[in-house]
Amino acid sequence: GVSVPATTAVESLRSIVERGPYDFVSVDSQHAPYNEECLVLFCERAAELGVHVQFRIKHTRHTYMVGNFLDLGPTGIEVPQVETEETVDEAVSNFYYPQRGVRSWGGRSRLGIKSYGVGHRDYAAWWARTGVLWIQVESVNSVTSVRKLAKPGVDCVSFGPMDLTFSLEAHPEHVLKTVDDCVGFVAEALKDTDTAVCYRNNTPETRQKYIDMGVTVLLEQSR
Repeated sequence: GVSVPATTAVESLRSIVERGPYDFVSVDSQHAPYNEECLVLFCERAAELGVHVQFRIKHTRHTYMVGNFLDLGPTGIEVPQVETEETVDEAVSNFYYPQRGVRSWGGRSRLGIKSYGVGHRDYAAWWARTGVLWIQVESVNSVTSVRKLAKPGVDCVSFGPMDLTFSLEAHPEHVLKTVDDCVGFVAEALKDTDTAVCYRNNTPETRQKYIDMGVTVLLEQSR
């Protein structure tokens, strides 16, 4: 995948995706300006190109709003700075429709609603197969607790390398010394599960390094 601004025009988006080539695009609101109307328009552009949109929400405590964000058109959600099972439970619950979760029905901008919205059960079943939920591990604690955090309904665990670096610096005696140590630990811990591991490798030149470490989803910066 590739990170792009939500303001990216459709032809620029097409060029970026084809250049990778990339399977999905990531849009960030945690560290970037966020506007709902802009996100809706961006998701419409991406849908025209058949491109999956992964959206990082602004704050960990906004997991109760996951369903609201999805109503704007993303294919997936990334929750930053996840530390507790309670956060994961809330994210999963609001990501899926009943009877699996508590996501509220509604939203004309939802992905696939025109094609799969023939009935609420059909759409809910399609969404459960299609939507992608990520959680970010960004501390020594969340890395070592990853088996508890990677609950059913969580499709991918991603990293926040810089926040994780701060955490490692605060625990100099820990057995995990580097971000790469943490990546290897998580990849090993989740290798027998259905949860993917994502790393922000930033440039194509580093792809093979992280693939060899067990990373299955790569996220780069647009160039």
